[in-house]
Amino acid sequence: MYTCSHCDTQFLKWQGRCTECGKWGTLSEETASHGSQNTTKKGGAKPALSLSLGDACVQNVKHIPTKITELDRVLCGGLVPGSVTLLAGEPGIGKSTLVAQIAFVFSDQKPAYYVSGEESEGQVAMRMKRLNIDPKNITFSNAVDVDEIISASKTINPSLLIIDSIQTMISSQIDNLPGTPTAVRAATAQLIGYAKQNNMPVLIIGQMTKDGSVAGPKTLEHLVDTVLTLEGDKQCAFRLLHANKNRFGSTDEVGIFEMTQLGLQGVDNPSARFLEDRSQNPGSVVTCVMEGTRPILVEVQALAEKSVFANPIRRTSGYDPSRLQMLLAIINRHAGIPVSGFDVYVNVVGGIKIKETGADLAICAAIISSIKNTAYSKDTIMFGELGLSGEIRKVPFLEKRAKEAERLGFIHILSPKTNKHLRDLLI
Repeated sequence: MYTCSHCDTQFLKWQGRCTECGKWGTLSEETASHGSQNTTKKGGAKPALSLSLGDACVQNVKHIPTKITELDRVLCGGLVPGSVTLLAGEPGIGKSTLVAQIAFVFSDQKPAYYVSGEESEGQVAMRMKRLNIDPKNITFSNAVDVDEIISASKTINPSLLIIDSIQTMISSQIDNLPGTPTAVRAATAQLIGYAKQNNMPVLIIGQMTKDGSVAGPKTLEHLVDTVLTLEGDKQCAFRLLHANKNRFGSTDEVGIFEMTQLGLQGVDNPSARFLEDRSQNPGSVVTCVMEGTRPILVEVQALAEKSVFANPIRRTSGYDPSRLQMLLAIINRHAGIPVSGFDVYVNVVGGIKIKETGADLAICAAIISSIKNTAYSKDTIMFGELGLSGEIRKVPFLEKRAKEAERLGFIHILSPKTNKHLRDLLI
C-alpha cells in the first residue's frame, strides 16, 4: 500500500503523481510489519479492562473564567485545565486579537506562554500595545517545532499555552512540511498529550478554508475538546462566536462581539445594536433569528428593480442564494406577484448570516414591500417558515422570539400564530 505524505490518500500501486492533491513524488510505501504483528496478536490478545458505569468515579469539571463575558457564555464558564480548545476563523476576522485578550487575563498570576509561527515578537507586541495590554507577564516564542515548544512550556509552567497557528507547527517525529494533514495531526496529538499530562489549558488557532471549514484534516476537530468558530463580515464591526463542539458544556450558546480599538468587546444587547440605525423604508423588515438559544432581532433589506437582462440578477449578503430562489418562486405562484422581471437584492444588516428558516416570512415581506414601494410600520416584526404552498409554518422558540420583540417595543408581531398564508402579507 502506498500513502501520499501530503493528503494521506492511499493507492494500491506506486505512481508519480497523487491524483487527489496533485502533488508529485509524495507517494511512499507503507511497511507491513505493524499489520503482521497485529494479525498474530489478534487471536490471543489480553481482554481489555472493563467496569460498570454505575461504579465509575465522576468528577466535576472546574472552569477557569476568561473574564470575557461573551466568551465565558460560549464556553459555559471558561477554559478547563487539561483541555485543548481550537479557535478557527477566516484571516483577519479577529482570532489573534481575541487570544491576546485571553492571554492578558491569564497572565494575572502566572505567565501566559504565547507561541506564534506567523508573526514576530515585534508584531505581537505592537498589537498588544494597540489593545492597551501590558505584555510584561506574557512569554513569547517564535518557534514552530512542537517538541521545543513543549519543552519550553514545561520550564515556564504557564497558566495558558497559546499556539498561533497550528498550520505552521511541525513535529520532529515525522518528516513532513508544515500545514500537511499528517503534520497538523501529529502536532495536535503531541499538544493534547502534553495538556492532559500536565493539566494545562491549551488554546490553538486554526485557519479556515474557502468553503468555511477548518483547514487541515477533519480528525483535528475530533481530537480537540472544544471547537470555537469566529464568524462575521470583516467590513462590519460585529463578530459571532459559536461552539461547534464542547466536551464540557452545551453548544447552544453564541457570543456576540464588536470590534473596537481596544479589541473585541462583548455586546450586551445585540438586538438594540443591530436596529439602532434602522429607518422606515420600503423593502425593510425586522425579523427575529435564533443564535443557539439566544433570540436576536435583525433588519433584512430587499431591493427589487426592473431587470434589463434576459436572466434577472439575484444577489444576497448574509442569506442563502438558493433559498432566495425558492422564496421568489413561492411569491410568484402563491402571492400573485410576478418577480421574473425584477433584479432582486437581499441584505442582512450588521454582517449577520441567517442560516435558519425562521426568516422566510420577513424576506418575502421585504421583497413584496420593495416591489410595491410600500413600507411596513416601524413597530412590525415578522418570523416564520414558508412552505411550498405558501403556508406559514411554525418555527422553534416561538414564544421566546415574541417576548424579545415585545421587549424592544414591537407591537405588530406577524408569525404563524397570527397569519396562516403568504397572501396575508399583501399590502
